[in-house]
Amino acid sequence: MKNRENWVKLNFFYYIGKSKKHQIFRAKKWNKSLEKILKKPIFNEKYEIQGKVKDIFGPINSPFISIKILPNIEFNPHDKFFAKIH
Repeated sequence: MKNRENWVKLNFFYYIGKSKKHQIFRAKKWNKSLEKILKKPIFNEKYEIQGKVKDIFGPINSPFISIKILPNIEFNPHDKFFAKIH
C-alpha cells in the first residue's frame, strides 16, 4: 500500500488551457508549502504517472502551474491529480 503521508492531492487547480508543450492550471488556494511540487511528477487516481510540474509562476496567492504531460498519455485535465513530496 502507498504511504499517503507523502502524497498531496492537487485539487486546488482549475484548468486554463494548453500551451505548445504544457497544460496550464491556476491554483484556487495556495500556500508556500505547495512549492514542493515544483519539478515533481504528477499521478492520476490510479497512481499512474501523467507528467511533471515544470513551473509555478504568476501571482503569489494564486499562481499558474505548468505541467508537461508525458508522450502517449491520454490527458484529461478534469481528472484528480496527486504529487509525491518528501
